[in-house]
Amino acid sequence: MSLRAKLELRQGQSLVMTPQLQQAIKLLQMSNLELSQFVETEIERNPLLDSGDDELVTVDGQAEQVSPVQERLEHLDTDLDNVYADEAAADKRSREAAAGLSDSGWSTLGGNGGYADSLDGDLQSILKQHTSLNAYLEQQLGEVAAGPAERLIGSHLIGMLDEAGYLSADLQEVADQLGADVSTVEAVLRKIQTFDPPGIAARSLRECLSIQLEAEGHLTLEMEALIDNLPLLAQRDFSKLRKICEVDGEELREMVAKIRRLNPKPGASFGSSPIQPVIPDVFVRAAPDGSWLVELNSETLPRVLVDNHYYAQVSRNGGRDQDREYLSECLANANWLVKSLEQRAKTILKVAREIVRQQDPFLVHGVQFLRPLNLRMVADAIGMHESTVSRVTANKYMATPRGTFELKYFFTTAIASVEGGESYSAEAVRHRIRELVDNEPPDQVLSDDRIVELLRDSGIEIARRTVAKYREALGILSSVQRRREKMDRR
Repeated sequence: MSLRAKLELRQGQSLVMTPQLQQAIKLLQMSNLELSQFVETEIERNPLLDSGDDELVTVDGQAEQVSPVQERLEHLDTDLDNVYADEAAADKRSREAAAGLSDSGWSTLGGNGGYADSLDGDLQSILKQHTSLNAYLEQQLGEVAAGPAERLIGSHLIGMLDEAGYLSADLQEVADQLGADVSTVEAVLRKIQTFDPPGIAARSLRECLSIQLEAEGHLTLEMEALIDNLPLLAQRDFSKLRKICEVDGEELREMVAKIRRLNPKPGASFGSSPIQPVIPDVFVRAAPDGSWLVELNSETLPRVLVDNHYYAQVSRNGGRDQDREYLSECLANANWLVKSLEQRAKTILKVAREIVRQQDPFLVHGVQFLRPLNLRMVADAIGMHESTVSRVTANKYMATPRGTFELKYFFTTAIASVEGGESYSAEAVRHRIRELVDNEPPDQVLSDDRIVELLRDSGIEIARRTVAKYREALGILSSVQRRREKMDRR
């Protein structure tokens, strides 16, 4: 066998993901908050990008900036004298003296003046300052700690609490780590357990409930027996609980009602991060002719402008080749970002319009008319790949007359019909199960088999295990547990 080297020329095609294409795909699946942060970063990095926040108007051929205060004064529906009706004489003289001066942009002044325009943001940020659970407990610890040692042990225990406010650490290990007695650590823990919120620093759910009941003066022997048998309470086995607690049905209902008013996660109200409100990306409104108007939320679309004037001014001065190359790269990136944002908006609007067209019965009649829909159906209708539709529907929300929904909400699996006709949406079937359970008579609790029969009578072909899965996902108890609960309420 002989080996020899030779040259071959082959022609082929391959798809290459350029960095800009990869970035465009990431832009498509970003939420509006992530997109705003990305655009702000690009504006800081690229000198040719402008946010366009400063609106410019031309007056006598000269560009002049309109301040927010001046804009508000122009839209007042009353005379300026009515606004200043109760002002002091000294303030009036000062205002009249300053009347001849041009607006210097009050909103940009420091805090000495006290104008609402300059302080609104700061005041709101102060009012919305988030207090963490640890900081809140540390403040209370400083008021009750007998000395530096107790303060150190208390701070260590507070730092070991989880988000729900529970302490999962072993006290012996904490004592060994800090070089203190276990009795001292336990004494500090008991002090912390008296802090607000009630039930904090408990080591179990039973201890958490016990601390809260003791603080309210409801920790009786019968109540202790009840919280010692929480698994039976979860199973709604009230007959056994009545025997264990040695109480009648009325007393047991009052005890259970007291436990239900307690907070099983006292630290959860503080949270680890502030909750971000949902801002819809698309608005859907009814048109006078009965159709639907689908519009993008302009407030979630970041404004980006390419400053060609600045580019021409800088390029005119010449400079080194390295500088010109940098400017050309900045201009290309700026133009790409503007085009990508425009394409992203068009794609979202296109997908949203198709979803509205497909789910028109849901918008008109309600969730029971939600049609089964998948990504391929939308992708085929608008001529795009289903991966593109998947990225568009990620982290996007649509405000409709029936509420604000994530775009993925409209994509549900299909449940076959009995007669082989049009299938049903899984979400509509779950809504139907919820209706059946809510309307069941107290003495005729519906089993899963009976729900299957009722759904089949209405034309929905569904298996019993599917009904059980949907029922558990909806948080609906089994028929046995619902029957026990309803019998106990009598």
